[in-house]
Amino acid sequence: MLPEERYTVKQIGSSIEGAAARTAPVFDPATGAQTAEVVLATVKDVDQAVEASAEAFRSWRGTSLTARSRILFAFRELADKHRDDLARLITAEHGKVLEDARGEVARGIEVIEFACGIPHLLKGEFSEDVSTGVDASSIRQPLGVVAGITPFNFPVMVPMWMYPVAIACGNTFVLKPSERDPSPSELVAELWRDAGLPEGVFQVVHGDAEAVNALLDHPKVAAVSFVGSTPIASHVFERSHASGKRVQALGGAKNHAVVLPDADLDSTADALIAAGYGSAGERCMAISAVVVVGDADPLVAAVADRARGLVTGPGADPSSDMGPLITRVHRDRVAGYVDAALSDGADVVVDGRGVAVEGGEDGFFFGPTLVDRVTTDMSVYQDEIFGPVLSILRVDTLEQAIDLVNANPYGNGTAIFTRDGYAARRFRRDVSVGMVGINVAIPVPMAYYSFGGWKQSLFGDAHIHGMEGVRFNTRLKSITTRWPDSDRGADGGRIALHFPSGDKR
Repeated sequence: MLPEERYTVKQIGSSIEGAAARTAPVFDPATGAQTAEVVLATVKDVDQAVEASAEAFRSWRGTSLTARSRILFAFRELADKHRDDLARLITAEHGKVLEDARGEVARGIEVIEFACGIPHLLKGEFSEDVSTGVDASSIRQPLGVVAGITPFNFPVMVPMWMYPVAIACGNTFVLKPSERDPSPSELVAELWRDAGLPEGVFQVVHGDAEAVNALLDHPKVAAVSFVGSTPIASHVFERSHASGKRVQALGGAKNHAVVLPDADLDSTADALIAAGYGSAGERCMAISAVVVVGDADPLVAAVADRARGLVTGPGADPSSDMGPLITRVHRDRVAGYVDAALSDGADVVVDGRGVAVEGGEDGFFFGPTLVDRVTTDMSVYQDEIFGPVLSILRVDTLEQAIDLVNANPYGNGTAIFTRDGYAARRFRRDVSVGMVGINVAIPVPMAYYSFGGWKQSLFGDAHIHGMEGVRFNTRLKSITTRWPDSDRGADGGRIALHFPSGDKR
């Protein structure tokens, strides 16, 4: 039974099932109060959206590159104009502090800017006279309907990793955002319309597992792009492949930072605070495990001192350094990992379980937590916690640190802090992780590079955005052309049945 606010909160989305539609509540994590309800799409709703996208693709794929890029430029200007509106929606429904939300929007806009250059990015190749009178060329063509399934922690940035490139390449796009923070996607859809994007090219379908599976199974969805947890990424990959789709599925992470004895103490501690506690640790690129080579005590003390000084509070409050977690259930799950760490013999140096926020007694707050003397057999290390819990592991050598990182089943992001160029180069070469930072704690690539991990952090071959995104959203077609000289007539020689080669044609 929904609370009384059901009759006063905003309703997000609509369903062709009408009054019988299923709904889910949307909460303000800072207060615990329901602020909206989202209508969950049925299989029939998804089918209607995909059919409309498939119909729109027939004309959108033939729209000139110049016209597409003009719409992208207009959308970029509107997204920039409304970046504060988008940030406020993120803070209201996800809970992250407003400045962090603004940063999320800014990183998303960078991908739009990359996609604005689509006329250059889609240039094919051409070679004249690969053989006598024969030319060779290649072109990239769009796939059709592309579906994007995105997580709650970045409701603007992660979808923007997907749809600007897909749409610029000539595809149509159906977005299934998280039902926990659906409002930013509604505003994005309005901005696309205002930018002049034709009807049906970009659509938002709200929903849960029913909508996800309907997209994965739909015969007119050509490709699926997913970001979320590893178990769901594996499911998306397997089910999409079973129905013949192209798929990129980015999963979870357990990101390590390796700290060598020569690292600058203050700058390293500052970086670890930002990487471990930013967005309340609800980032797939958050550092959650710090592997210290040698004496860890000075670094632990420096990080603990900074963690105790952080202010946990509502994201809309400018004095807050860190906002709440997304749900009460998730907050309690994070607390359970700290309980287990204590039982396993770890040392909880800074404990965020009992954080008190004035006026936020019913909010989903969890303070910065620092756990020392963690070992690899503890659940606080083994699992992706997705909360503000930073674990300290101690080793004696760089070799041991690299082995520890490589033994982990995840391979999303990692970092090393050192002044030793040789050690950094060796780490960069030998670590089995997709994204590496050298004195950079969160090595998220710029939009013109591509984002993606290794091992259980990525299912599928293609990373996201950048040129990998262009390749994922297009098919390569190679063309060999010969135009016989009609004035020359027949050669009069024998017809050759052998396989042609470049030296004799």
